[in-house]
Amino acid sequence: MDPVVSSVISKQKRWRAEFEALRTIMLASGLDEALKWGQPCYSVEGTNVALMHGFKDYCAVLFHQGALLKDPKGLLVQQTPNVQAARQVRFTSVKDVEKHAKALAAWLKEATANARAGKKVELKKTEAFERPEEFEVELQADAALREAFAALTPGRQRGYLLHFSQPKQSKTRAARVQKHLPRILEGLGLDDE
Repeated sequence: MDPVVSSVISKQKRWRAEFEALRTIMLASGLDEALKWGQPCYSVEGTNVALMHGFKDYCAVLFHQGALLKDPKGLLVQQTPNVQAARQVRFTSVKDVEKHAKALAAWLKEATANARAGKKVELKKTEAFERPEEFEVELQADAALREAFAALTPGRQRGYLLHFSQPKQSKTRAARVQKHLPRILEGLGLDDE
């Protein structure tokens, strides 16, 4: 038991009992415990396997490579369509945790074996992400922009492509593109400062 994780859990207002019940299952799986991203995280041989986190309406265990897990009952949730590897199982009470304890233990065992074997979800390549026409027009018209965008890391490129593609209206997509062109030219990602 990591004392920092113990402290964080003891300060939980909404999900303390659920976190304590989940923690018991997590530690029984033999995983190492640490606080990462401000959340209790569980790993094996330095590879992150799962973490616990709380939201307004539920708490969850997120499996970093959850898309690889067998889920015949469909309990694992893909948070958004853009999440490729992670999956989470959600709980709203200690009773929920107890009800799904066996499934959670089985997923932890499977996820640990996958981590030890080095298995990873094959992620969609940046080239496969939609390039909105409003951004494509700018890229075609400006060689410096093309070069700057190509120099960004794949993750930063995907961040921009997802951000530009989200709005339904063309004028909103165009406004987003115009707003971020200077950042791309500076070599900054969407959330970089």
